[in-house]
Amino acid sequence: MPKLKTHKGLKKRIKVTAKGKVKRSKPGKSHLMSGKSGRLKGHMRKKKGVSTAFAKKMKRALNQ
Repeated sequence: MPKLKTHKGLKKRIKVTAKGKVKRSKPGKSHLMSGKSGRLKGHMRKKKGVSTAFAKKMKRALNQ
């Protein structure tokens, strides 16, 4: 069976921590920021975790 390729688009969007958790950034930060409140922009800066079932699928796509 051949080696699995890493999903390059997913690799750029998520980060796997040292303990194996998957972190993602929140969407909607690229443009049209002037219409958003400072509170919303602050919440968007933080990373968010994903569910364990979805993290398992992501790790498989990243070959980890």
